[in-house]
Formats: sequence, structure tokens, C-alpha cells
Amino acid sequence: MELSESVQKGLQSLADPTLFDLKTFSVLIELAFRSLLTGHADRSVLDQPELKPIDQKLLKHCHTAATTCILEGVKQNVDKSTISLCLEDVRFDVERTDVFYITYQVMTTLLWRCPSHINVSWRLEYLIKNGHVHKVNEPSYLISLNVENTNNGGSSGEDLVGKMKDAAKSLEKAVQL
Repeated sequence: MELSESVQKGLQSLADPTLFDLKTFSVLIELAFRSLLTGHADRSVLDQPELKPIDQKLLKHCHTAATTCILEGVKQNVDKSTISLCLEDVRFDVERTDVFYITYQVMTTLLWRCPSHINVSWRLEYLIKNGHVHKVNEPSYLISLNVENTNNGGSSGEDLVGKMKDAAKSLEKAVQL
């Protein structure tokens, strides 16, 4: 799993026990997953009491890095060894890697309850001010999911295959003329 330099730096900061103790780390990872699973942007996503003492700029950078890592992992359907290797490269210790992977497993099971996704495009940005110059300071996600429609029964699937075969035969005849 390849991550950009900015994401790697954010994950390295997240791995630093002087910046994030294990409890704060766990809270931030859980928030990153939950922010992806909710359908709306929560204005107070980073306003948890455990996260108050941390510099907001660093917190946002680490949240973005964790979210990007999660999305890339889900996109590539990675296993524990791949995640562990990626997180070890950015200096995660075993305990933090385990916390990340356990949360990853729990949250991805929630994702699999959704319809089968065949493609995803996403963008994460932080909205600092709105059009009226009011301070907003919230994450903004744009996620587009293309889903596979699998509501067809067996008979409609057979009908579709039959129609496709007929269309292929008609096309062959047209090409021969």
C-alpha cells in the first residue's frame, strides 16, 4: 500500500507517543473511521475532550493521514500483514498497529453490510471559513460510490444472458453482410 509523503508524515506524528498517548491515538483512529461511516459532516468531529490539548493543525493533519490510510486500505482490501507492514514503515509500534487493525476489522464489517461497491472516488478537505466569512473549521468529505445492482433474480439473469446471446448473433450476421 503506497501512501504519499504528506500522509506518511501525518502517520509518523500519530505514531509518536510524545504527541499522542495510546488513549488519544485510539480516540483519533475511531473518529477517523466513524467520520467515514456517517452520512453527514459532524462539526464537532475533532472536539473530543481527549483531543483538546493537541495542536489543531497537527490534529487535522493526523486525521487526514489516518483517513487516507483507511480509505486506501479499504480500496485495496488489504489484510493484516499488509497493514502491519505499512504502519511499521511509518514507525508504529506493535500496540498501535493492533489498535488500528482491530478498529479496521470492526469498522470494515460495518462497511460490508452496504451494497457491493465497484468503484469509489473521494476527496477530503477542511472548510475553515464559509462564504459569509464565519469560522466553520470542519472536515468536508466528498465520496462517490458506484454500487453493483444485484437485485436481479436467477430467471432475470438467464433472460439477460439469452438477450445478450441473441444480440451477439445479430451482430455477427450484420458484420457478415
